[in-house]
Parts: sequence; structure tokens; C-alpha cells
Amino acid sequence: MTLVLAGHPRLKHDLRRPAGEETGARTTVLEFEGIQGQQRRYITWLLEQSAPAVDAGEILTAEALELLAQRLTTPLQIEHYLTRILEQAYRFGEKPVTPAIVEQTLAPDMQALEPTLTRYGYNVKALSELLGIRQPDVRAFLRGQLPPGRTAELHHQLLAAGLPLGERLGAVENRSATG
Repeated sequence: MTLVLAGHPRLKHDLRRPAGEETGARTTVLEFEGIQGQQRRYITWLLEQSAPAVDAGEILTAEALELLAQRLTTPLQIEHYLTRILEQAYRFGEKPVTPAIVEQTLAPDMQALEPTLTRYGYNVKALSELLGIRQPDVRAFLRGQLPPGRTAELHHQLLAAGLPLGERLGAVENRSATG
């Protein structure tokens, strides 16, 4: 018998935990990276589908397109922010869209630790359960309000669980040290 589980990236991590170990040991995980590395092409394709008679360069400058491709990671983000950016440019009467409009429209903390973990399926409640700590402590961790030693300890626990932290924790640790 073959069973196919499809789910959020969090499912992969849950199958590695002791509670899912029996199933996880018999599981082959296939990750779909979506449009990772193809954001620029996806944005250009969206613009071509929306306005086939107009060159994408007439809608977005090359610099604005590159900024969007660097900062946005999912199709949902791209479609949401592209719509907001085009609306903002229309309000300002700016054509083509410049990096300044993009910067003004994108959420400044969209690449921070909390939104990144949330995209992977780890909200405050899930992190609290994973780390075995209270939800207020998780919030303090995400805001960089814990002592540096405690922040490092939680960081190591998250890395051991296989969560994608990357360089994002540096900002949390810096806020812990200075806050």
C-alpha cells in the first residue's frame, strides 16, 4: 500500500519528530520549491498575461523588477504586492514603476523571522509546542526581547528541528543584545 501525504513544509519537520518517527522513517519527502529562482520570469509572465500588447519594461523598470524578484518568494506574495505596487504607481501617476514605489509598498519586515516561520507553517502556537515554552516567551523571542543566551538556545532548538532560519536570526540576536 502506498500513501501520499501532501502538505505544508511543516509536515516534513513533523515527520522527523519523535511523535512522527514511525511514519517518517518510511517516508520519502519530495519538496516542491515552487518558483524559487524563477521570480523574475514569473513577474514578467504575469505582466505579459495582464497586458500582452505592452512591454514589461514600460510597466516596471528593470531595477524595480529585480527588487521584486529579490524580495518576494511565493506566487501569492508576488501577485498581492504587484497589484498593490501597480495601484500605488497609478495613484502617483508614475510610469514605469520605480524601485522607490516598490520600497514604499513592500512590508518592511516581510523577510523577518516571524513572517518567514509563519510561511513555513510555524505560528506562535506551533513554535510554543515545538520548543516546549510558553507563547509569551515565543513572542519575546521573535521580537528579539530575550537575553542573547536564551535566544541562541532557542535558535539551536529550531535548527535541530530543521527549520529554515538562515541569516534571519542575526537580526533577532542583534535586537536582543541591544534591546
